[in-house]
Amino acid sequence: MKTKKRKKSSRMKGRKMGTHGSGARKNKRKSGHKGGKGMSGSGKRADHKKTLITKKYGHGYFGKKGITSKKTQKDKRERINLGQIELNLEKHGKKIGDKWEIDLKNYKILGEGEINNKLIIKAKEASKSAREKVKKFGGEIILPKMKEKLEEVKKVEKRKEGVEKVQ
Repeated sequence: MKTKKRKKSSRMKGRKMGTHGSGARKNKRKSGHKGGKGMSGSGKRADHKKTLITKKYGHGYFGKKGITSKKTQKDKRERINLGQIELNLEKHGKKIGDKWEIDLKNYKILGEGEINNKLIIKAKEASKSAREKVKKFGGEIILPKMKEKLEEVKKVEKRKEGVEKVQ
């Protein structure tokens, strides 16, 4: 029984063994034989690297994705559902008395999901259904537009009071 196996390079010598088991001599070149290193050579017509790409990136890698105008801007507003807020109350806000005060200034609040607590949410925008659900449980959603309206109403009331005092 052999105790030591010879190295592959010494076994792959002799007649018809100038390639060390890599097939034709031209196959023993660098990455040009594979169509380039890594992802190179995986363009439209490169089926030989397709399995690697679909495994890594899924089926959305090849093909057209449609066109958009340069002027078209993506809607980058952040959105969050009431259900998500309810699940992560400790993360998003703090409890004051029997109400939860939540600060989501850059978010739009959407009405998907159920809530079981009184919520006071400061948000950028809110859907109609979200406002109704929060109001139903005795909470409120404070929006920047509402703040401006409240300030305007207070100014108008002060002016009226000033006019009444003069008369």
